[in-house]
Amino acid sequence: MAKRDYYELLGVGRSADEKELKAAYRKLAKQYHPDANPGDKSAESKFKEINEAYDVLKDPQKKAAYDRFGHQAFEGGMGGGRGPGGGAGFGPEFNSSMSDIFEDLFGDFMGGGGARGRRGGRGAGGNGGAARGADLRYNMEIGLTEAFTGKTAQIRVPSSVSCETCNGSGAKPGTSPKTCTTCGGQGAVRSQSGFFTVERTCPSCQGRGQVISDPCGSCGGQGRVTKERMLSVNIPAGVEDGTRIRLANEGEAGVRGGPSGDLYIFLSVKPHEFFQRDGADLFCKVPVSMTTAALGGEIEVPTIDGKKARVGIPEGTQTGKQFRLRGKGMPVLRSSQTGDMYIQVAVETPVNLSRKQRDLLRDFEKEARNNSPESEGFFAKAKAFWDGFGT
Repeated sequence: MAKRDYYELLGVGRSADEKELKAAYRKLAKQYHPDANPGDKSAESKFKEINEAYDVLKDPQKKAAYDRFGHQAFEGGMGGGRGPGGGAGFGPEFNSSMSDIFEDLFGDFMGGGGARGRRGGRGAGGNGGAARGADLRYNMEIGLTEAFTGKTAQIRVPSSVSCETCNGSGAKPGTSPKTCTTCGGQGAVRSQSGFFTVERTCPSCQGRGQVISDPCGSCGGQGRVTKERMLSVNIPAGVEDGTRIRLANEGEAGVRGGPSGDLYIFLSVKPHEFFQRDGADLFCKVPVSMTTAALGGEIEVPTIDGKKARVGIPEGTQTGKQFRLRGKGMPVLRSSQTGDMYIQVAVETPVNLSRKQRDLLRDFEKEARNNSPESEGFFAKAKAFWDGFGT
């Protein structure tokens, strides 16, 4: 079966630049990703096809070859073996194409730099094998009142830190890493494949550009050890459930003196016994006695700051009636604004009545005239409805 044109697969013209190609790929990758289409073999096949197309067109050399020779550029005689994604193609130097694609799309977050981080550690005059440490995630649960006031929390985080014995170099004290003789410190080796020059990670130093012949006894040559640290986290007032706080350079230490990753604090807010939150607004359901609702009165309700607020209940208040208390809600994050608090009334029917109370209610019922317009109106409509059916 003939392969579809790569430009047609991505839905772009042959003059599309790098930005247009990436935008088209991003849209299609999200649409056909296996995680978004579990069990859908056709979506999985489509996802592989668009990855193959983007892998070729995003690379200037491969794109030039494809524009000139089409799919034949990656088949027998032109590149040695099957095309990209076919298992052979240009050989193992392109095995990281998929990770490069997702790195382009989603950046370094929670990944520690990936291939880009490895490439950044190459070259003479650089850190000689230093690689950025991984980002870390820490889940923290706080109460709604803490989200209201903000707080400074102390957390314990087990992570990799720079080895004190070798100062992060990975080499035994008194020695130092040596330049890799295979790649000359570049971290990569090049080879010729047809009319292409291809580059792959150096197999001797794994892209670090240096090798350690006498590793540090404390860290085993990694330049870092695992240790629990105590960190201080500032939680601002107004944070919501799911808020993410970034602590720069507090993630894992980099390999052999490389920069540290970041630590991300993910917050979850526990349910409150009185208040339900909707953005910056708070809702509080308050039971009110039947007599207070009927005759009117005043009640005291709690507020999120631990104080009290007085609410006047008009005569004849019904269940579901809301009263608004301006400025009694949650602060808006990084703003001087504050939400409101809403009191939701629930009229409580009396229980455990004494004989005298029952008699009083029966006397009231006998004297009642137009005291319950909603129920009287409902049953009047119901009677008309039944009459319409001749019942």
